[in-house]
Order: sequence, then structure tokens, then C-alpha cells
Amino acid sequence: MKRLIVIIFAVLFAGSSFAWGPEGHRIIAQVAYNYMTKKAVKQVDKVLGTHGMVYWATWADEIRSDTIYPNSFDWHFQDLEPAMTDSEVAAVLTDYPAVGGNLYRTLDSLYSLLQKDKTNRDALRFLVHLSGDRYCPMHHGHISDKGGNTIKLKWFGTQTNLHRVWDEDLIRFRGYSVTEYAQLLVDIYGEERKVIEHTSPEEQLINLYHITEAIYAYQQTWNGNVYNYVYRWKEPMERQLYTAGLRLAMVLNELYK
Repeated sequence: MKRLIVIIFAVLFAGSSFAWGPEGHRIIAQVAYNYMTKKAVKQVDKVLGTHGMVYWATWADEIRSDTIYPNSFDWHFQDLEPAMTDSEVAAVLTDYPAVGGNLYRTLDSLYSLLQKDKTNRDALRFLVHLSGDRYCPMHHGHISDKGGNTIKLKWFGTQTNLHRVWDEDLIRFRGYSVTEYAQLLVDIYGEERKVIEHTSPEEQLINLYHITEAIYAYQQTWNGNVYNYVYRWKEPMERQLYTAGLRLAMVLNELYK
């Protein structure tokens, strides 16, 4: 296995769980395949195997239990503070915060590595996964509650937390397979493709931050009815999954053109 060399300043921030769960990351990868050029698909699959992005989409979470990349834990998130201005949020993309994670520093490093060596398997697997994490609201949650991990709630009577609800519970509620859900997102949100493609990374992050803050605000008044929660947040969650897949395709099309 190729060793991935990324210059990263490790920030110990224990307690955060995975970003989008396995289904979410595979859905994002499957959506991306719908928008990749034939050349990009051919080159990516040459590195990862046929449909490799879907199969390897969760590898970056699984490798965290190994010692091969001991500092990779905080590559998956960039927790933020409440009440930030839009300009402060946008600055996170380039003026990497000293605390709360290393998601954007890592993504920039991965892209640079792949520009130099497009066959770097580990770099590509990390890029596929972390490109999904960057559109997950609770991976931009508050530092004080570890991205929603310490906010407890019940989901159909089962104890869980706010982070996990957005990682897995909302997605699993729909009951679709990965391929079914990916196609549903393409069918429903595909008409927004051009708008999303022409939205800047700064605007995307600001929009995500406002969604995250709205989730926190809703949590303060939520009556505990799961059906109400799903009704309120299904569409924003699905739009983030679709956006993540589309934007991943854009990155890969540029890398493998």
C-alpha cells in the first residue's frame, strides 16, 4: 500500500463520531459517478477498481482504527463556533483554524498530492471520503459539543445524539438502497445542477454553516416527534448529499481531465 504523505498539524479532539455513515458516503460516490466524464471514470476506476469510489467510500473511517495514519482522526471535520459572520466562515477555507479539526487543510493537501501523482490510491480514497464530509452539517458543528456528539436525544425510543442523527438516522429512515437513493437525488435535485456548479466554495460553506446553525436552533424547540424532525430536515439533508456528489465529480473531472 502506498503511504500517503500529508503535511498536517495534528489537533487532538477526541469524541467526534464518523461523518455521513456508510450509506451516506456510498450515496455521494454513486451520485458523483453520474456527473463524471468518461475519462475521469476510467482513470479513477483504474486506481480504485470498477465502481471503486462506492466500495472504498468508507475506507477513510475504517483506517482510523489502524496506526498507518495516526493523525487522520481530525482530518474529517472542521467544527466551528456559533454566531460567526459570513466572512469569518468563508475565511476557514484558506485561513485554517488552529482548533476544531483539519478538514480543509487536508483536502487542499490531498488535491496537491493527486496533481503530482494521480495514481496515489490512498490520497484518492481519502479525497473521495473527505469531499463528502465537507458537506455534512454536523462535521461543522460547535466545538463545545464536539459536533453534536454530546447533545443526546431519542430516535424512535432509542438513545442517540445529534451527530449520529445526521450521520445515519435521517438517511436510513428512507429505507432506500445506495443505488436507489443516489438515483432519487439525481432525479429530484438534478435541476439544481447548474446553480450548484456555479456556486463558489465560500458560498457553499456559508450555506452549510447556516444550515448547521438552524439545526442547533431547531433542537432547542423540537418536541421529540421524529416524524416532525424528518419532515423538517429531509430535504436539506438530501440536498447536501446531492451537492457533495456533484462537487466531488467536479473535483475529479478537473484532476483527471
